[in-house]
Amino acid sequence: MLEAFGYDIHYRTPPIERLSFHLEHKEPVVFKPNQHPNKVVSKPTVAASQFLAWMECNKHDEDARKLSYVEFPTKYVWNKSDKIWTKRKTMSKALDSLSSSAHVFEETYQCLSDYVIHVREQEIDIRSLKLKEDAIFNLMLSYIEKSLLSYGLSLKQIPNMLFPGHRYIQESCNMLIQDELNYDPSIIEVEHQDLYSKLNVEQKNVYHTIMNEVNNNQGGVFLLYGYGGTGKTFVWKTLSAAIRSKGEIVINIASSGITALLLPGGRIAHSRFIIPINLTKNSFCSIAPDSDLAALLNKARLIILDEAPMMHRHCFEAFDRTLREINRNKAFGGKTIVFGGDFRQILPVIQRGNPSDIVQASLHSSRLWSECTILRLKVNMRLQVGCPTNDLDETKEFAKWIFKIGDSNIGGPNDGEVEVEFPKDVIIRSTGDHIHSIVSTIYPSFENHLDDPSYFQDKSILVPTNEEVDAINDYMLGLMKDEGKTYMSSDFLYETEPTDCFEESVYSPDVLNAFKASGILNHKLTLKTGVPVMLLRNIDQTKGLCNGTRLQIVRLGKHVIEARIIAGRFFNETTYIPRMKLTPSDKRIPFHFQRR
Repeated sequence: MLEAFGYDIHYRTPPIERLSFHLEHKEPVVFKPNQHPNKVVSKPTVAASQFLAWMECNKHDEDARKLSYVEFPTKYVWNKSDKIWTKRKTMSKALDSLSSSAHVFEETYQCLSDYVIHVREQEIDIRSLKLKEDAIFNLMLSYIEKSLLSYGLSLKQIPNMLFPGHRYIQESCNMLIQDELNYDPSIIEVEHQDLYSKLNVEQKNVYHTIMNEVNNNQGGVFLLYGYGGTGKTFVWKTLSAAIRSKGEIVINIASSGITALLLPGGRIAHSRFIIPINLTKNSFCSIAPDSDLAALLNKARLIILDEAPMMHRHCFEAFDRTLREINRNKAFGGKTIVFGGDFRQILPVIQRGNPSDIVQASLHSSRLWSECTILRLKVNMRLQVGCPTNDLDETKEFAKWIFKIGDSNIGGPNDGEVEVEFPKDVIIRSTGDHIHSIVSTIYPSFENHLDDPSYFQDKSILVPTNEEVDAINDYMLGLMKDEGKTYMSSDFLYETEPTDCFEESVYSPDVLNAFKASGILNHKLTLKTGVPVMLLRNIDQTKGLCNGTRLQIVRLGKHVIEARIIAGRFFNETTYIPRMKLTPSDKRIPFHFQRR
């Protein structure tokens, strides 16, 4: 008994009065085990009950007839000894308040709101969920309405009771929207103030130009043009913080996984907007107008797309076409969109394409280019912040040399082809064995630093062809004493690929194993513990596992590889890479096959 009354519920207000209810001549009778049933039923009061006494009171009391059975305890009190209802001498405020649904809702709101957030976290599997107050309020009402509907009731039947807004319920059930709103605005506001204070004059002009368009809600298309080091990513972070500090949505995307990792909440464009892999000039994104993704796009105040010059113009046109269908018949559905990048860097990759084909595929050649407002950043922040004084002059000279190449101002007048003389300090002197020279320069004492993941953070060797990649990999693996493990792929044609007996013999497993294509591994893969590797597919971007992520092998299993990330904000975190099915995207291959 002491344990039962030890819970908080016995000290809560208002108190609860339990009313009896029964059929005619079916009154419940309670008696002790040592009492004889005949003596119990012979008592004059055995047939008395709250329910029957309420009916009896209604016969002679006009005030009683104005109250329902549930409302009766607010004006009458049950006398257990005499088994009758008598009028209350003083009105019970607690019981009176219980009859007011609005008052009960107001008094229990805080407890219910905590419960609603907890339930919502369980439903969408997100911890520390942040919801706006109006979203909590409407979600709470929706849960109450759902519970009432199961009993054939509704909030609409309760006088002066509010009803949940359909829009808020829809948004609270949209995981894409909730994921983008899962920020604490007060914390983001502090971050925004700090970032804004560090902007230079150029960056502040860009910031205010874009934010004015966002605040006016008129929509607009911008291109932030600036070479590496001018602080484009810093501007993206400041704009994102400005919008999220108001509890609103900004969508950060990039053309590659590595670039997306630099953006707060960044995603890859093809993944976020479901852009088709094989594009045509009439392509659409696979976004239905009534889908959760369409609702997210409608609610977004700003869309940022970094490294846009790397993408084919058909990607932007497909996205524009889709937004026009979802929203309004304006450029990108009337949304404010900011592209970022530098056309002097990597342009769209066109297989076997000439310079004319590449230019034709770029954003500059799109019909959308006329809609773009060009914003420029010219001040190199890397030369002003974080650059050692003794290296400053050398870094400036190297930057000028890079700009001359990008602007075609080096080597005199030319028609697109010219011989470029490299500075001596960027050339590696070779004694004849070129692979040994570059490996010993970039990775000195490579085999003695396998236990130090930071050793690989700022080092990499880039080469133009896969053949050179294989040659350098084989050389570096040969420097390691560990025997390693060799994995062999399983190659097979697609089941949907039509074949006859002759083609089956032509495309035998041995023939498929010999294929070396861009974007997939070779049939034979040899790895050793400690060797650095790079992902070729997007696995889980929220954990930093995307195309281009660099890792170091920790352990080699039969079907899975344990590795740790050696670059970026997920540095030194351990992950597991399973066997995966890869399909080459090279259109020159006359059939479709998978490599596992």
